Formats: sequence, structure tokens, C-alpha cells
Amino acid sequence: MATFTKFQPMVENLAEKVFNLGTDTLKVMLSNTAPTNTFGTKSQITEISAGNGYTAGGQQATQVSSAQTGGTYKLVCSDVTFAASGGTMATFRYAILYDDTAANDELIGYWDYGTGVSLGDGESFVVDFNATNGVLQIS
Repeated sequence: MATFTKFQPMVENLAEKVFNLGTDTLKVMLSNTAPTNTFGTKSQITEISAGNGYTAGGQQATQVSSAQTGGTYKLVCSDVTFAASGGTMATFRYAILYDDTAANDELIGYWDYGTGVSLGDGESFVVDFNATNGVLQIS
């Protein structure tokens, strides 16, 4: 199972109201190039090529809940499914979560799947957001 790694600038972006995780449009894009956790914006990510089921910019990660309980904030999103169609989708290893509403498409975090994932025509891949623990927690 892939582990979530936050981008370091995300902490400052939260503190300085760059984004609102509860209401902004969040998206997941795919990359086969390792991101650095000091990256701050989508423009620093090498995204896979659009085509065969993959749309440039990725897909929306819809918020299910965004709330705090007992001083711990938790963001829960619906799973995101990528499906190859019309041919093989470009190989990817990383799923990157970013804020598409923020002015510079600021990055939130990413998951490393450990090896390249290749989807043939008709195959799909689910970015499985943990419904219990959420995408991320802040306390």
C-alpha cells in the first residue's frame, strides 16, 4: 500500500489561507517522475502524457468530509479511478494531490506506489483514499 507524503509548503499554505481543503477543487494527477517533498506547485511536477483515458491535470478528488474532532482535523475524499481506454495509458508511479482552485495549483501530497503502473486498454487503477483515517490528518 502506498504511503502519503505531504509536500512541505502545504503547511505554510494552510496557515496563510492559500487554500481551503473543505471547499476548493482538489485533483489527483499522475507522474512517473519522483516528486521532491519541497515542491510547492503543480508546475514543478512532470505529469504523464494525456491520452488513452488520462486527461491532463488529472481527476477531481471529491471531498466527503472536512472537519475536526478533539483538535484533530481530518480530510476524507472519495476514491479516484483512472481507466485506460483506446490504448495503453502512460506508465505512472506517483499519484499527486493538488488544489486546483488555488492560484498556482499548490501541491498537497503524493503517494508512491513503489513501481511503475501500466494500464492496458480497459484496465483501471483506484487511488484508494482511506475512508477511516482520511487523506490526511492535522493535529
